[in-house]
Amino acid sequence: MLLMVRHISKAVKSYVAYLVNSHDTVLERTLGRGNYQKLYSYHHVINGVAVQMTKRKADILGAMPDVLHIEKDFRFRTETTHTPDYLGLPTGGWTLEGGSSNAGEGIVIGLVDTGVDPKHPSFSDQTAKAYKRSASYTGQCEFTAEFPKGSCNNKLVGARHFAAAAVASGEFNSTVQYESPLDADGHGTHTAATAAGNYGVTVLVNGFNYGSASGMAPRAQIAQYKAIYRDIGGFFADVVAAIDQAVKDGVDVLSLSIGPASIPGGSAAYLSTFDLALLSAVKAGVFVTQAAGNAGPYPSTILSFSPWIVSVAAGTHDRTYPNSICLGSKSKTISGIGLAPGTNGSSFYRLVLARDAFRNLNTTPRTDGCQDSTLYDETVVKGSILICTYDLNFLFGVYNIPAVVITAQNLGAQGIVLTASSEVDGATFSPTPLGFPAIIIPNSKDSLVLLDYYNMTTERDQHGKVTKFDAVGSISGGEQATFSSSPPQVASFSSRGPDINSANFDVADVLKPNIMAPGNLIWAAWTSIGVDEQDFNGQNFAMISGTSMATPHIAGIAALIKQKFPHFSPAAIASAITTTATVVDSNGRPLLAQNPSTNVAADLGPASPFDFGAGFVNPTAALDPGLIFDADYDDYVQFLCSVPELSNLTVYKAINYNCGSNKGLPSDLNTPSIVIGSLNGHQYVQRKVTNVAATETYQSSFTAPTGVMIAVNPRSFTIQAGESAQICVALEATDSSNVTSFGNLVLSGNAGHRVRISIIISTRKQKVETDFQL
Repeated sequence: MLLMVRHISKAVKSYVAYLVNSHDTVLERTLGRGNYQKLYSYHHVINGVAVQMTKRKADILGAMPDVLHIEKDFRFRTETTHTPDYLGLPTGGWTLEGGSSNAGEGIVIGLVDTGVDPKHPSFSDQTAKAYKRSASYTGQCEFTAEFPKGSCNNKLVGARHFAAAAVASGEFNSTVQYESPLDADGHGTHTAATAAGNYGVTVLVNGFNYGSASGMAPRAQIAQYKAIYRDIGGFFADVVAAIDQAVKDGVDVLSLSIGPASIPGGSAAYLSTFDLALLSAVKAGVFVTQAAGNAGPYPSTILSFSPWIVSVAAGTHDRTYPNSICLGSKSKTISGIGLAPGTNGSSFYRLVLARDAFRNLNTTPRTDGCQDSTLYDETVVKGSILICTYDLNFLFGVYNIPAVVITAQNLGAQGIVLTASSEVDGATFSPTPLGFPAIIIPNSKDSLVLLDYYNMTTERDQHGKVTKFDAVGSISGGEQATFSSSPPQVASFSSRGPDINSANFDVADVLKPNIMAPGNLIWAAWTSIGVDEQDFNGQNFAMISGTSMATPHIAGIAALIKQKFPHFSPAAIASAITTTATVVDSNGRPLLAQNPSTNVAADLGPASPFDFGAGFVNPTAALDPGLIFDADYDDYVQFLCSVPELSNLTVYKAINYNCGSNKGLPSDLNTPSIVIGSLNGHQYVQRKVTNVAATETYQSSFTAPTGVMIAVNPRSFTIQAGESAQICVALEATDSSNVTSFGNLVLSGNAGHRVRISIIISTRKQKVETDFQL
């Protein structure tokens, strides 16, 4: 294996060698040489080591005075032609950066994911405007047989893989997962292109042009750190090693479309080695964003926990691909989905139910999923539209839609209809590329309408065999997009708050998720050998959904902010994104959530901060935020000290810091939100704002959460460019309903800036009478 290595100072090399030697000394002295397998030494974001050993040996090691903290490895899993337009970037945010040919220039986005397809045009550096190598990024490009020299360039500036833990698990297969940065899954290629793929790349799937794709920061550069593997996911030790390397290399933004398979154990999720590694990344000036998770819509399903991480919820957008089938002489039209052409012209074709076309009607299979053409009579099907059943076999991966297409083609069918059985009602159906005239009817109710029509017009003999097929239909096709200008909704699958800080489900005084971005049906680059989405096997682009897709939108937008404000800290970037977010539609109505966390049984209802955080991202406004709420490493350390569930000793073992007696409250952290999980009586909350625009006068207004009285001081203030001001918010419980309620504080400037923060309060204890004043 050949590595391209840039210069590292002698002092850094010496200190790294010292740390590695100290790790080895402790291991050998405690366990004995040869009695363990060291996977990694970490020496940038944390001072630690990953070791494969038995639990008994881990207990022995954990008892040593040199060892502050020990943690069991756990699993990680992976959790856009139109979205730049939907977010207003071409006429808004990009113009502030000099247009698409300059948006993100000089910023490096690092991704910890499944790797990358280096041959994809989304990552080419052969563009009209040449890319310049980043002066601050010092990463490496790893070359192997399947990821040869020349794979990296001035767009894809870094690529490495981390698999020591995956290999040690015994599950790793180098011929399937590849010991290289090559993406054998597709997920990493998709997220990288969504964040920073080149502008104007043509999206071709099955020969049809679906438009031109672009990343959110099309001129930013990409560094891919592969630590997640096809079929097996990822291991904590490999992921932390990737983060360690990315921070060392000097990435500006770190995008993590991954999350733990479960809530980390221990006294608090904030103190998992993963979260502490990300805290060190933030200390080094790296903006970190992570997928909220795809476990929605139920409360406290969030899988991204700490306040130094920007956790991203997934929202819908306004593009759809409608498809339909017209039955009979245009007597009935049924809507459906499917990225497929229509049948020829306005012609109607005979409908044939798959079970009526079996060669041997006496020994028919249990289902009619159309997976094997040899089971059917070609003379019956040829020239017809074949009706197949979409049942649980498709959801569980036993059957697949490409096999249906092959069956239809082999039998000479003119088209396909997939009808949903009742057992898949409620399942999520995404537009599937078929490359053949077809439609999927995604619910049993509409499917029964078609089947009733078929049965009423089909003649059978006394044994049930068809004697005459009279049902006819015509498929319109679903390759053309329609745009409704509808506002975003929180996607049902998107994980919800409130945030929790441990496996005991202790509610935290931290807002999660933090922001919502498009994450439903996102077109972006794919690798032709990818298997993460079976429907897109062999394709170079895929349209998929998840908070994984929403997260790189925020990573790209963060790159745009970093480009405009190079001095911004990660917290300042997060503040710019969240305080300018949208919570209402163009008519002033609240944004909605599918199955809102406050009433999961409802199909649609008003969204709350536990659904979308601060709201739906507004990139153009985020590039001109007016005021920011800043925080640094010391502030986050003080936050850890303030968490009631964490003792001073626990914090000391985790970060080698003595909290002392003045611990404060979690709500003291200078975040662009106020969250109090148990307001008992009254509480004063301080926030510090810094003006990053010209001199401006701000007026404060607020909506108090139900059961809470609020006062704000000052109500009005003038703040000079670059100066800071303190705002005090006094809150008092007026009842003890034990119900969480939501409000907000808005700072409106006379130059047009509008800064909004959410207020989330639970009055869980009996009110204490106080003199409420400010």
